[in-house]
Amino acid sequence: MSTDSGGRTAPTPGAPEPIPGAAPSAPGAPGTASSFLSMWRDLAPVGRHAGSGGYRRYAWSGADADCRAWFREQAESRGLTHEVDRNGNQWAWLGDPLAGDAVVTGSHLDSVPDGGAFDGPLGVVSSFAALDELRRRGVEFTRPLAITNFGDEEGARFGVACVGSRLASGQLTAGDAHRLRDADGISLPAAMEAAGYDPDAIGPDPERLAGIGAFVELHVEQGRALDLSGDPVGIASAIWPHGRWRFDFRGEANHAGTTRLADRRDPMLTYAETVLAARREAELTGALATFGKIAVEPNGVNAIPSLVRGWLDSRAADQATLDAVVTGIERAAREHAERAGIDLDVVRESFTPVVEFEHALRDELAKILEGGRGAGGGTGDTGRAVPVLGTGAGHDAGILSASVPTAMLFVRNPTGISHSPAEHAAEDDCVTGVIALADVLEGLACS
Repeated sequence: MSTDSGGRTAPTPGAPEPIPGAAPSAPGAPGTASSFLSMWRDLAPVGRHAGSGGYRRYAWSGADADCRAWFREQAESRGLTHEVDRNGNQWAWLGDPLAGDAVVTGSHLDSVPDGGAFDGPLGVVSSFAALDELRRRGVEFTRPLAITNFGDEEGARFGVACVGSRLASGQLTAGDAHRLRDADGISLPAAMEAAGYDPDAIGPDPERLAGIGAFVELHVEQGRALDLSGDPVGIASAIWPHGRWRFDFRGEANHAGTTRLADRRDPMLTYAETVLAARREAELTGALATFGKIAVEPNGVNAIPSLVRGWLDSRAADQATLDAVVTGIERAAREHAERAGIDLDVVRESFTPVVEFEHALRDELAKILEGGRGAGGGTGDTGRAVPVLGTGAGHDAGILSASVPTAMLFVRNPTGISHSPAEHAAEDDCVTGVIALADVLEGLACS
């Protein structure tokens, strides 16, 4: 905890906000809160940057290795069978992995550059805490249960999101994965090998996915829908279609102090016009479009660039709208480039179509949470339905939905901020999320 300029107590970045004077009121909460907070505080320092307060847990890095060691320790301390699959995804099994029809939960532990503490780790920590809660209830499992940590979900290092789940589901080929490079030119295979994993083994894992009867991912909401509705937990309906496009603007390097403005072929100007065009197109279509990453060559203060490379992230509620916004941005970029004598290449680096989570599983989650089928009682005693909401953020659950029945739970984010050190969820909401996940797992794996 820290104190702000007005003398008020402010939450430490990355820490769930404690509830003054009271323990969370959900059934089983004292033990559940203790389990959750103990793990949360243990994991919190891993990969945190001292300057920004954000996290730099990149795939196959030292911080990633520490997160993986933490996951293994949590699994083994609970008597779970720990394994790493051919694509580097971690699994912690209760029951026989080969029995089939398993119920799987979990998320990821990696981060975007200077990301928040909750995106991914909340789902992993909550999964272990939910298992602890179910053991306190004394339930008997009738299906195998697994907790997973999918590798490289954010794509911060190699530019492709959800690498672990994409490889497992065959949506990313081994050949394409081997060609991925980070900003320093290090290939994904080299990074995996340096971390002690076999890059030649990566590829589709259909037998493993065939053994999963349901996958449920808990995640902090990346928006404010739950805060506005006053609900601590929600159920996902769908993930918007989204993708990443690389725009390469090529001009001519020259001296910043001697080259007349009229003689310049400056790709930075065309890039800037394209950024503005992206905002206009997004506003016109009701979509989202963001240039959040840029690389410049030769990257000198007194040099006109020869190359400006910018990455566009765009998302929309439906495919037609997404196509319209990206087409409009590219059209504007090419018009500006032609007038300025700039060469332009546009490459789509990744794309995920709209994901409608399986309605039957989604409806089952709603019945469990609203009808109190778990010992935690769900939310049925409030007389309110659990809200169902869409999201513009991608998730491993979305990738896996093409292969296995998947669903998602969201935990309230009071500010809606994500991919930032300011990302936050209150302690009582986190514990409510754990109880909700435990109820869901009990309803699915113990029925």
